[in-house]
Amino acid sequence: MAELNSTMSAPQPKAKKTVVYAILFIFITIVGLTYVKWNPYFQKTILAATTHSIGSSILGDSTDMPGLSWDSAWSYALAYFNAVWKAALLGILLGSLVQVLIPTNWLLKVLGKTSFGSTAAAGLASLPGMMCTCCAAPIAVGLRKKNVSVGASLAFWIGNPTLNPATLIFMTFVLSWKFTALRLVFGVILTFGISYLANRFVPQTNSADIDKMIEQVENEPSGSFISRWTKSLGNMILYIVPMYVLSVLLMGAMRVWLFPHISEASANSLVAIIGLAIAGMLFVIPTAAEIPIIQTFMSFGLGGGPAGALLLALPSISLPSLLLVGKSYPKKVLVFVAAAVVVLSILSGIVGMFLL
Repeated sequence: MAELNSTMSAPQPKAKKTVVYAILFIFITIVGLTYVKWNPYFQKTILAATTHSIGSSILGDSTDMPGLSWDSAWSYALAYFNAVWKAALLGILLGSLVQVLIPTNWLLKVLGKTSFGSTAAAGLASLPGMMCTCCAAPIAVGLRKKNVSVGASLAFWIGNPTLNPATLIFMTFVLSWKFTALRLVFGVILTFGISYLANRFVPQTNSADIDKMIEQVENEPSGSFISRWTKSLGNMILYIVPMYVLSVLLMGAMRVWLFPHISEASANSLVAIIGLAIAGMLFVIPTAAEIPIIQTFMSFGLGGGPAGALLLALPSISLPSLLLVGKSYPKKVLVFVAAAVVVLSILSGIVGMFLL
């Protein structure tokens, strides 16, 4: 009987440690988001409501775009990283911690399936994050390392920038409710619909597969928290940081080609919509930077159609963020997502021609 009681009580310390680790992850997430996102965005909401602006465009106006040069690349990279470095560090930290603090079996049960339920749960979980696509990328990488499904991890990654509640509030005050409604409709389609459809490009996972993965995880030996976290953080930094910096420099150098001056004749044309949908998908911006970019471009004559295309294309993904998650998804999934962003942005632009 003593042996039976000992056997029954043995899992309790492990279960208690699991709960403590999960609580620690939630605490770090709340503190980090409060400092990096929630408090600054509360202040910015007041600014948007009173001034109908959240600052100047990170691209400048449509006439002072520098040419292709090292100075152009460096100046944009400095401006960009000055805006995102805190969120980028938080994203890397959470991306590493999710691999060691959150039990794999918990994630697999909720987010491991290729069902719409897992995709929807991850998309909703992304809403408090409010991160740009590059800052959310390390967390998506961490989720994929825990075998979270393609659809769920994509919904979390895309939902962060696309359905950012703070950005939607800023947009209403600075641009108009029409922009907000357009972004919300196409953002929901992209976050939940496209992410769910992306599951079709990978083998389907059923309940039996999930149970088998959970069993394998529970039987795996586990090292100390420090050793596992150090390994996770080190691997993430070694791959993400160099790729991140180089790709942002590249985008900074290419911005003069991606956003050329548009003549009055083509300021609201289908050609401009398609061109800016592709450019916006590739380019990288900080959180909510699409708002002053669109506001500035429209003040120089950009039409509602191209503005509607940029509204979705700019924040959703970027070439740097695609490179950051490149090892975590099959290439056909990333091609599908990139193409879907362009197509939906073109549709958003076409609607914008009549609505905005």
